[in-house]
Amino acid sequence: MTARPKTAGRAASAILAPPGARRWLLFVHQLPSHPSNLRVRTWRRLQQLGALPIKQAVYVLPDSPAAREDFEWLKTEVNAAGGDASVFSADHVDAWSDNGLIEEFRRSRQEAYSALAHDIEKVLKRTTSVRRPRGTRAPAARRLLEVFGERLTAIQGTDFFGSAGRDRVTTLLTQLKERASDPGRPTVSSKAAGPADPNRYRGRFWVTRPRPGVDRMASAWLIRRFIDPEARFGFAADRDAVREDAIPFDMFGVDFSHQGEGCTFETLCTVFAIQESAVARLAAIVHDLDLKDGRFGAAEAPTLGTLIDGLQLAYADDEALLAQGMALFDALYRAFERSARSPGPRPWARSRKRPASGSRKPARRRRVP
Repeated sequence: MTARPKTAGRAASAILAPPGARRWLLFVHQLPSHPSNLRVRTWRRLQQLGALPIKQAVYVLPDSPAAREDFEWLKTEVNAAGGDASVFSADHVDAWSDNGLIEEFRRSRQEAYSALAHDIEKVLKRTTSVRRPRGTRAPAARRLLEVFGERLTAIQGTDFFGSAGRDRVTTLLTQLKERASDPGRPTVSSKAAGPADPNRYRGRFWVTRPRPGVDRMASAWLIRRFIDPEARFGFAADRDAVREDAIPFDMFGVDFSHQGEGCTFETLCTVFAIQESAVARLAAIVHDLDLKDGRFGAAEAPTLGTLIDGLQLAYADDEALLAQGMALFDALYRAFERSARSPGPRPWARSRKRPASGSRKPARRRRVP
C-alpha cells in the first residue's frame, strides 16, 4: 500500500474519505523487557482509548483526528522507553470485514455497559432496604453516582458505533439519582445580584480559539440566539491576540470561560440568566462532552460528539465549521423545545467467531505521517 504524503497542520485531518469508505488506524508495537511496568502502562492506555486487539501487539481504532493524536502520543511514549511503535492507516484489515470489526467494537462495549449496569443494580438493591446501614446515606450515594457517572463517560467515549446497553445504564442511574435526591439537571440561574445587561453586548465582535469544538459551537449559538443577535465571530490563539474592542470567550483567563465546575456555555447561561428548559438540557449535554465528568449522564452526548467530530473532519475552514456547529445546536434546541424525545433501543451486536490465528493475513496498511 502506498504511503500517504505528509501534509501540514491539523487541517490535513479535514480531508474526506470517498463516500462509503471507512478507514482504520493500526497501532503496532514491540516493547522491551525493561522497564517492567511499560507493558502494563501501554496495555492500560490502549484499553482507555478503546482500541481493539486484532492480533498480538496490533490494535485498531476507527480513523479520526482524536484517534491519530492518541496513537501518536502513545507511540512517542513507547519509543522514548526503548520500544518500537508505528501507526498506520488502512482502508481494509485482511481477515476482518468492516462490519465484522464494527460488531466486535460493539460487543466489547456491550460487555462494559452490562458490567456497569450490574454494579448499579447491586447498589440499588442495597438502597431499597427499609433500614439503611450507617454510611450508605445520601453523601455515599452521591459519591457512587459520581463514580458510576465517570465509568459511563469512559465507556461512552469509546463507544464508536452506538452499542446496546447504554440506555439501560442511564435508566438505572436515573433511579439511583432519585434515591439520592439528586437534582439531575444543571442549574442555569445566576448566583450574582442580577443578570448582566445584554444591551452592553449588542452588535459586538466575539472571539474564541480556532477549530471550535462542542463548547465553542454551543456558546456561539447561545450568544447569537439569546445575547447578541447581530454577533460576529472571529478566532485568535489566546486572549493576548484578541483586539481591544472584541469580547473573548472560551479562552483561558477571560470572563466568559470555564468558571468553577462549569463550562463556558454554563457560564453564559448564569451571567445572562438564561433559564429555558431546552437550554438547560443543552447545558447538560455540553457539560458532559466538554468536561468529560459524566455529571449529568446526558444520553445524547455520545451521538452529538460523533456529529461534531464529523463536522471537524468535513470543514477545514474555522468560520464554516463554527457556522455548521451553530446550525446543529439550533436544530437541537428546536427539537428540545418541541418535545423531549428519548433514544430508541439499540441493536445488540451479533456474536462473531474470530478467525483462526493461522488464517489471518497481515493487514493492508500504510504509515501515518
